Amino acid sequence: MMPQLSTITLLLFSLFLLSPPAYATDIRYCDKKADYEVKVSGVEISPSPVTGGQPATFSISASTGKAISGGRLDLDVAYFGWHVHSETHDLCTETSCPVSTGDFMISHSQVLPEFTPPGSYTIKMKILDADKRQLSCIAFDFSVGFGSSVAAI
Repeated sequence: MMPQLSTITLLLFSLFLLSPPAYATDIRYCDKKADYEVKVSGVEISPSPVTGGQPATFSISASTGKAISGGRLDLDVAYFGWHVHSETHDLCTETSCPVSTGDFMISHSQVLPEFTPPGSYTIKMKILDADKRQLSCIAFDFSVGFGSSVAAI
């Protein structure tokens, strides 16, 4: 029984080493005094740091007291405080719609361009409903690391 336990432990440890690390980052509400309908409890970024040319996933844990039939996510990206990029996504492509009351997850995967400069980035994300009413607004930081030093042969 003991050798089997060691094998399982070794297998789990190996899977941990091979899976990309995820990083939970702190979020800040855009307006600390606002009572947003959508409460965001956390953001997980995988892998961290993000590498240009490689897929990255941003998973946002949230909850709502009202059902949401649709809407959009407005994203603004800043690099060391300088605005560098904006994009908009349909909320229903990033989570299942309609969003029921309670907890839900917004998940977005993206490959940043290979030439993305390494450093500190900030994303400001607004969640709007189908009537363009702001349900939440958060900001969070993430890092882009240097690309792989292994050249393709």
